[in-house]
Amino acid sequence: MTIEAPLDLAAPPRPTSPSVNSLLTAPILPTLLRLALPNMVAMVGSTLVSIAETSYIGRLGTVPLAAIALVFPFAMLAQMMSAGAMGGGVSSAISRALGADDRKRAALLALHATIIGLCGGLFFTVIMLLFGQGFFSLLGGRERVLEEACAYSNVLFSGAIAIWLVNTLASVIRGTGDMRLPSATLIGAGLVQIAAGGTLGLGLFGVPQFGMRGVAAGQLIAFTLAAIFLSWYLASGRSRLTLNFTNFSFERGMFLDILKVGAVACLSPLQTVLTILIFTKILAGFGTETLAGYGIGSRLEFLLIPITFAFGIASVPMVGMAIGAGQVKRARQVAWTAAAAAGLTVGLVGVIVALDPALWVGLFTQDIGVTAAASSYFAWAGPAFSFFAIGVSLYFSSQGAARVGGPVLASTARLLIVGVGGLMLASAHAPSWTLFALVGGAMVVFGVGTAASVAFARWGK
Repeated sequence: MTIEAPLDLAAPPRPTSPSVNSLLTAPILPTLLRLALPNMVAMVGSTLVSIAETSYIGRLGTVPLAAIALVFPFAMLAQMMSAGAMGGGVSSAISRALGADDRKRAALLALHATIIGLCGGLFFTVIMLLFGQGFFSLLGGRERVLEEACAYSNVLFSGAIAIWLVNTLASVIRGTGDMRLPSATLIGAGLVQIAAGGTLGLGLFGVPQFGMRGVAAGQLIAFTLAAIFLSWYLASGRSRLTLNFTNFSFERGMFLDILKVGAVACLSPLQTVLTILIFTKILAGFGTETLAGYGIGSRLEFLLIPITFAFGIASVPMVGMAIGAGQVKRARQVAWTAAAAAGLTVGLVGVIVALDPALWVGLFTQDIGVTAAASSYFAWAGPAFSFFAIGVSLYFSSQGAARVGGPVLASTARLLIVGVGGLMLASAHAPSWTLFALVGGAMVVFGVGTAASVAFARWGK
C-alpha cells in the first residue's frame, strides 16, 4: 500500500451516459440503508439457520455437537472467503466497470468470476477431503468425535463448488447494485437447508436417519439448488448483466482485476479464523468458566456481524461505481458514511452490554463464575465493538476502491496482538481480564489502523 497525503489526485469525473446506475447520484445514506437492509435480513437468516442446525445436531447427542465445533471454523472460512473476500473482489471489479459505463467488460468479468468460483470450490474440496481429518485432530478431535467430524466434513466439502458458486454469482449481482435477489436466494436456501438437513439428519417423515452426513447433505442440497437458480437467472437476461458464453475467451486482465482485490482480501478471513482459534486455545487453559464466559460474549459478536457485513457489502458497489466514474470524493463519502453507520449501531450495543452485561448473559446462564467471566469480557471488549465494526465496514469499502492492502495489514496487526500478547499473558499467569482487555485493544488497533489506511491511501486511477 502506498502511503501518501490524503489528497485525491485522480482525474476529474468523466461524463457518464444516462444508463449509468443511479448509485452514482442518489443520496448516500438513504441509498446505503436501502441496500444494507436486504443483506442484513439475509445475514440474520443465515445466523438463525446456524442456530437451527446446531439445535437438531444437539438432538443427535453430545458427540455430534463436539464434532460440529471442529468443522465450524473451516465451514465459516469457506463462506467468508467466497462471500466476503473473493466475493468483494468480484463485486468491486464489476461495479467499477459499470461506473465507467463499460457493460461489455462487466459481463466478461462476470464470466471470469464464475470460473474463479468454480476453482475456489474445487480447492476447498481437495484440501478438506485430503487433510480434513488431520486438521480436526490438531484441534483435539479424537475417536468418535473425530469420526463424526469427518463424516459431516466429507459430505459438506464434497460440494464446496456449490457454496463458492452461490456466493460468487450473488456477488456478481450485488456488483450491479441489486441486493434483494441475492438476499432472497440465500434466505430460500436457508429454509431448504433447515428442512432437508433436519429430515435427513434426524430421520423425519419416515426417511432413514443419516445423522451428521444427513445434516451436511441438507446444506449441500440447498446450495446446489441456489447455484442452479442464480446461474439460470444470470443466463436468462433478467439481471442487469447476462452470462453469455458466445465467443468467450480467457483474458488475463479480467482475472487480475478480480484477484488483485479478492486474493489479497482472502487473507483477512483466514486471519480472523486463526485469531479465534488461537484465543480459544489460550483461554482453555484458564478453566471451563472463563472459556464459557468468552463463548457467551463471542456469540453476541457473531450476531452483530450481520449489521457490519450489511453496511460493508452495501458500500462496495457504491464505492466501485464512483471510482469507475472518477468520482473519488463521493467514493470516500460512501465509505465513511457506511463506517459511521456500522460503528454507531454496533458500538451502541457494545456500550449497553458493557454497562449491563446481565441483559445478554442472563439469557444463557445463572452460573456465578460464568457470569463473572462474561461480564468481565463485555466490560473490556464491549466499548471496542464500534472500532471492530468500523474496521470491517471500511475493509469492504476498500474492496470497492481496489485498495485492500491497508485493511489486511490492520487485520494482521490484530492477529499478532491477540496471538503473541495472549501467549505472553498466559505464560505470565496473568488474570483473565487482561486477556479480555487485550482483545478490546486489538479491536481498537484494527479499527484505527483500517481507518488510517483509508484516509491516507490514494484512491482512483
